[in-house]
Amino acid sequence: MNERELRAFALIAEIGRMDLAAKALGYSQPAISYQIRCLEQSLGTKLFIRDSTGAKLTREGQMVLPSVRAMLMLIDNIKGVTDRHYSSVA
Repeated sequence: MNERELRAFALIAEIGRMDLAAKALGYSQPAISYQIRCLEQSLGTKLFIRDSTGAKLTREGQMVLPSVRAMLMLIDNIKGVTDRHYSSVA
C-alpha cells in the first residue's frame, strides 16, 4: 500500500467515479483501476462495487476510509513540516 493508492481510494470514495478521480489526479483510467486493485489485494478485500454509474464503497471500504483519510492527513502534515524546514534553511 502506498500514498498513490490511498489518494486514489479517498478521491474515488469522495467523487464516486473512477474516471473523474483519475482525471483529477492526472492518471489514466487503467492506472487508477490498477492502483485500486493493488490496494484491494494488499488489504485482502474489495473496497468498491463498480457499475456503469460509478463506484460505491463496500462495507469494508466504508470502514477503511476514515483511517485512509487520517493517514493522508499525516502524510500531508509531514510534507508540510519538511517544506517549511527547507524553505527556512534556503
